[in-house]
Amino acid sequence: MNRKNNFTAYAAVLLFFILKTSICVGQQTPSFSEYNYNPFIINSAYAGLTQNTELSISNLGYFNQFEGSPKSFSFSGHGALNRGKMGAGVGIIRDEIGVTTSSHFFGAYSYKIFFDLKNNRPDWQHYTAGVLSFGITAGLQQYQDNLLELRIIDDHVFAENINATIPTLGLSFLFNYSTFYLGISTPNILGESLASQANLNLVNPYYGYFGYRFFNNRYREIMIKPNVLLKYEDGAPLQADINLAVSFKNKFEVGAGYRSRSSLNFLAGIYLFKNARFIYSYNVANNNAPLGNTHGFILSYQFGNGYRIDY
Repeated sequence: MNRKNNFTAYAAVLLFFILKTSICVGQQTPSFSEYNYNPFIINSAYAGLTQNTELSISNLGYFNQFEGSPKSFSFSGHGALNRGKMGAGVGIIRDEIGVTTSSHFFGAYSYKIFFDLKNNRPDWQHYTAGVLSFGITAGLQQYQDNLLELRIIDDHVFAENINATIPTLGLSFLFNYSTFYLGISTPNILGESLASQANLNLVNPYYGYFGYRFFNNRYREIMIKPNVLLKYEDGAPLQADINLAVSFKNKFEVGAGYRSRSSLNFLAGIYLFKNARFIYSYNVANNNAPLGNTHGFILSYQFGNGYRIDY
């Protein structure tokens, strides 16, 4: 792609997002690999749900086709407290698109109520089944919009750069059972009410996700996992990620999915030894999406017995 086409695509994407959101601040929708393999990033109630402390690092979009397209990086860690009754974690999320950068730093706490529900499940799974969990996050979001780089004149909206600090408060809920899970969350119920600048118009997204785990004693080494992520925010159409993954005894897995009005998603993952997991994702944009195809990965490490636990 030549320099002129680079600039045209860059400007088109940037103006689309700026005009659509009216200088809104918000977290991008997580990628297929992100929310399936690190739910903690969008739902603090997940903190401490795994049997051992888990660290995750991910990126999305750093090999995109043109300058100015979205890029996302995250690092997080969470673990259980008080014999699993509570959980705690921290996270960093950095999003870039065009001249706009958003960095979010947060801490999370969860409280859990356990249910004595028995059901058929594999002995190599690493999550805690029969849990009702409530979560809360508190943090700061640093938002920068270098609008002067666009060189748009005679428009007061683009007359100065924006550099704002925004306190955030998020809430979440999660029910996890051996065969299914259901969660809802929102990253910032405060909106722009405590932001350091007044010229912001924040749109707070709401996430809902649920999935099912198909497991049969006859095929004990295989688990099939369909799941859906829904995202709603005021003024935008409802967005849905519909996905299906197949796991082979926490040794490797493959998956595919569809993001509404956006892309087809594919992934492949491998569990290294028993403590590490690497997932690669590739999103193929549809004809109406201006952002192109996207590569991403997530690398997770779980301490102790890791991802294969004998019960």
